[in-house]
Amino acid sequence: MLKTVLIAEDHADIRLMTKFMVESFGYNVVEARDGYEALEEAKECHPDLILMDIAMPVMNGITAATLIRKSGRCDDVPIVAVTAYGKEYINRAGDFGFDEVVQKPVVMEEMQDLLNQYLEQPS
Repeated sequence: MLKTVLIAEDHADIRLMTKFMVESFGYNVVEARDGYEALEEAKECHPDLILMDIAMPVMNGITAATLIRKSGRCDDVPIVAVTAYGKEYINRAGDFGFDEVVQKPVVMEEMQDLLNQYLEQPS
């Protein structure tokens, strides 16, 4: 069975490009347009990895990551913040429930390294 990556991103073009990259490496993708949808999808599909934007409407990525961690249902799921924000977030990633913070834009090679770091290669 394919591993699943939850992509939480409010900008449709960035979400589509991220989806394309993740799928091109052989993973299944579930999409969320805001932090609330990410929280609901994480509960429902229990993804293997979550790529979370920080600045989103309805519920931001920091709140969503914190609630996902507090729910106890996805304790083993890595959450990576993908953001254009600066180093203050990178230095405090763990405080917000993130395993890592990466800067936008993410190119193919960076995405491949990220997926390899957190997921086994698909068969």
